Amino acid sequence: MEPSARRRGAVEPEVETHGLVLSPINGAWILEGNPLARGKLLSTSTDGMASTFMWDCTAGRFDWYYELDETVYVLEGSVVIKDSTGERRQLRAGDSFLFKAGTHFEWTVESYVRKIAFCRVPMSRKILAAKRLYHALRKFI
Repeated sequence: MEPSARRRGAVEPEVETHGLVLSPINGAWILEGNPLARGKLLSTSTDGMASTFMWDCTAGRFDWYYELDETVYVLEGSVVIKDSTGERRQLRAGDSFLFKAGTHFEWTVESYVRKIAFCRVPMSRKILAAKRLYHALRKFI
């Protein structure tokens, strides 16, 4: 809304933000449109290896590269995801999906999508084996 309209007493429409703040998508990843993304950190584990976010996005098509394991639960709207083999899947409100670390997906948001994302730093097999051994040894001490 232009500043002069505000001065005349015009009221901007109220938009539900859910406390989300702008979280721009990497410009090099955007393939089509002008998607506006917002996010909010909801929680972090005590060891810093896991976190939960709320995120939303308006219409657009973009690539996304996953450095962490990310399980999403779609709260509102929908998105079509396409993996590196070209397989497509639509995620709608109520759907969940695991994006594994090291993968790449193309997202197409026709109108709007809002999700909860559960992110986790994956551990290497060696660290997992050491962790299991440590817990097994603790039982004997």
